Amino acid sequence: MKTSLTLFCLTALAISFGARAETVERIVAIVNDEVITQSDLNRYAERLKSGGLTDDLLIADEAAKQLLIKDRQKLLQKMIDEKLIDSEVKKQGLSVPIEKVEQQIRTVAKNNGVSRDELKSALQERGIPFSEYQDFIKTGLERQGLVEKSITSRIKISEDDVMAQYVTEKGANSEQAYEYTLAHIYFSTTKGGVTAAKTRAAEALTKLKSGAAFEKLAAEVSEDPAFEQGGTLGVFKTGELQKELDGAIQKLQPSETTGVLPTAGGFHIVKVMKKKIIADPRTEKDRERIRGQLYEKAFKRQLTSWLEQLRQEAFIRINGRIDEK
Repeated sequence: MKTSLTLFCLTALAISFGARAETVERIVAIVNDEVITQSDLNRYAERLKSGGLTDDLLIADEAAKQLLIKDRQKLLQKMIDEKLIDSEVKKQGLSVPIEKVEQQIRTVAKNNGVSRDELKSALQERGIPFSEYQDFIKTGLERQGLVEKSITSRIKISEDDVMAQYVTEKGANSEQAYEYTLAHIYFSTTKGGVTAAKTRAAEALTKLKSGAAFEKLAAEVSEDPAFEQGGTLGVFKTGELQKELDGAIQKLQPSETTGVLPTAGGFHIVKVMKKKIIADPRTEKDRERIRGQLYEKAFKRQLTSWLEQLRQEAFIRINGRIDEK
């Protein structure tokens, strides 16, 4: 039977220690109507050292955990943040029923290859009452609900974000895939021949360079038989256009315009309305990694901001020196 720490932790949940024995001793901090005693602080440090039931939401990595063990001031700040989160859970009425707690306990047991009874026995071997573990899970689920509502649901990592980060890491190149929204002004060689069409296109380009609005000029002079409002041509991906057009627009940014481009049957002046990087087969193996990194950064940023807001709204008093043990 497995008795490792994974039996007692919920992945990505904020977890707290259960009910504490009431003692009369020095109070090191007051958070709203809750107190943190010197013994609370000491017990939390011991649980961190021994791998007991502790909250890993506010611990970035093992190095951060070791710092908390060594620095009681930082550990106190973490405990204050936990109190703030729990106060907000209570304020918003995010109580989790026992049925959901039991469901989560069975999931934890299953994920670790043991039954509920075996999990209960493993907890008892570690000196942890099962009722305490139920409270531990309940607190974790309630915090998870609060974090989902207040932070997680607001984080959106778009494909554009992922691809922009990919370009930052790997560097932009001429083979990068894009999606374009294009408009054009078209001049047909069927109206007076090649030379006449080219001349009309050159005249239009001169007007554009002099400040004429592209959409208005397109409505006035474009010879596209399927003309759309503003000269809209459509949405295209790299490689879907004629080679002459594809090569010219790759170098352009939104709102920029090509020169006169010869194609079969006529001449085009093309404007890039929108341009975005799209998924490329070469990026597939990196996309999930990049998405995860961007999400983690966004989560940490949002969590820090959210906790700071909770601190500003709360009553917090720290009472002098903290004993190291």
